[in-house]
Amino acid sequence: MAENETPADSAAPARTAPEQQLPVELENLPAIYANFARVTGSPEELILDFGLNPSPFGNQQHPVKLTQRIVMNFFTSKRLLAALGMAVQRHEQAFGVLETDVNKRVVRR
Repeated sequence: MAENETPADSAAPARTAPEQQLPVELENLPAIYANFARVTGSPEELILDFGLNPSPFGNQQHPVKLTQRIVMNFFTSKRLLAALGMAVQRHEQAFGVLETDVNKRVVRR
């Protein structure tokens, strides 16, 4: 320990490196709309299925058609969870709380 250094100075917490933003190039990336998502998985992977629910108000006359599937490991899933949580939090701060129950959002006449 240096002469002017106290034990608290030498035990300073290690700093973590900031996350780096990777450059991303979007080329011929199709966009889809989904109003339905299903999450399943295994001990190694998480599976996200997306599709269109033609009857979002509970009157299921037609089956949900799944059109896209994303399979990822749990490390990537946790990073996605954090990113989605931050995005929703920012949206709610700007526009108000999002009601996820469709029946509570519908104005019936």
